[in-house]
Amino acid sequence: MGEPAGNIGHVMQPPRPAAVNNRRTSRLPRSARRLQLLRAAQDVFVAQGFHAAAMDDIADRAGVSKPVLYQHFPGKRELYLALLEEHVSELADRVAEAMGKTDVNRARVDGAVGAYFDFIDAEGEAFRLVFESDLRNDDDVRSIVDRGTGVCVEAIAGVIAADTGADPERALLLASGLTGLAETSARWWLPRKGTVSRDEAVSLMSALAWRGISGFPRVDGEHLPH
Repeated sequence: MGEPAGNIGHVMQPPRPAAVNNRRTSRLPRSARRLQLLRAAQDVFVAQGFHAAAMDDIADRAGVSKPVLYQHFPGKRELYLALLEEHVSELADRVAEAMGKTDVNRARVDGAVGAYFDFIDAEGEAFRLVFESDLRNDDDVRSIVDRGTGVCVEAIAGVIAADTGADPERALLLASGLTGLAETSARWWLPRKGTVSRDEAVSLMSALAWRGISGFPRVDGEHLPH
C-alpha cells in the first residue's frame, strides 16, 4: 500500500531550502551592494555629520544588517573616506571634462565655473562632505580634499599657463582664485537658486572671472579675446 497521506502532504510542500535559495538570488552583487551602502551613508553623513552618525543608522538606511555593512567597510571612518574619495574624484572629473571639451578660452572659464555649480547642485548634497565636513581636521580627510582641489587647480592652471605664458606658480595662483570663486559663489547661490537660475549665476560669475583672466597677455603678446 502507499505511504500515509500525511507523508504525501509533507513531501508535496515546498522544501525550506527553496525559500533560502530565493533569498540568495535576490542578493546584490558586491559592487552593487557597495554602491547601495555608499548612497545610504551619504544620506546619513549629510544629514547628521560624521560625528553624530552611527553605523546602525547607515545600516538601517540601507536596509541591511550591521554585519553586512561591516563586510564591506571595517568602520565608520573607512566608509566616510571611501565616500569622500568618490566625490572628490567626481568634482575633478567634472572640471577636467569642462577644460578639455573646448579650446575656446571664454567657454573654458564658463565650463570650470559651471562644473562647481553642477557639483554643488547635484542630488544628495555630496558637496557638504567635501567642503563642509566636520572631520576636516582629520589628516586623511584633509589630504583627500587637498588632492582633489589640487587636481582641479592644476587642470585650469595648465590652460592659463599655455595661453598667457605665466610661470607655473602664478598660473596655479590664478587657477586657485578661479576655483575659489566658483566654489564660494556656488555654495552661496544654492539656497537662493529660486531667485537666480543656474545658467544666469554661472554666466555672471564666469564673466567676472573672465574680465580678470582675459586681461593677461597671451604668449604671442596679444590679449585673450573677449
